[in-house]
Amino acid sequence: MGTRVCSLIFAVLVGSGTAWAAGGDDADTDAKGGASDPEIVAYERATARNDWAQAAVVARAALVRTPGSAEYHNRYAFALRKGPNPNMDLVFTHYREALRLAPEHRGAHEYIGEAYLMVGDLPKAKQHLAALDRICFFGCDAYDDLKAAVEAYEAKAK
Repeated sequence: MGTRVCSLIFAVLVGSGTAWAAGGDDADTDAKGGASDPEIVAYERATARNDWAQAAVVARAALVRTPGSAEYHNRYAFALRKGPNPNMDLVFTHYREALRLAPEHRGAHEYIGEAYLMVGDLPKAKQHLAALDRICFFGCDAYDDLKAAVEAYEAKAK
C-alpha cells in the first residue's frame, strides 16, 4: 500500500479514536472519558430500572459539581425527557448546553433531535440528523437511531 494511503488510513483511525476517547457519545464514560465515574454508574443503574426521576436526581447532582460537563447535561436532559410530563423547555436548555460545550456530541444531537420530534418540530430534528451525518463520517448508532425516529415520525404523519 502506498505511503499516502497508509497515512490517510492512520489519520482516520487516530481521529476517530480521539473523538471516541473524548466521550462524544459513549454511554459508559464520564466527563474525563473514564468508565468509573460513580455518578454515571448510579445513573445507569437508575435508567436500567426505568427510574427516570432518580436518574434525573443523580445527573442534576453531578451537574452541580461539574457544570461544564456536556455528558452530564446530556444525561440530565435525557432523564427529564424520558420521565412523566417532561419540562421540554428545561430539556432543550440542557441539550443545547451539552452541544455548546461539545458541538459534536453524538448523543446530544440524537436526543435533541428526538426531543424535537416529541414537540412536532421535524425541521429541527432533521437539522440534528444532518449534523450527525457530518459528524459520523463512517456512520454511527446515533445517526441510525435518529434517522429511524425521523422516518417513523414521517410515516405516522402520512
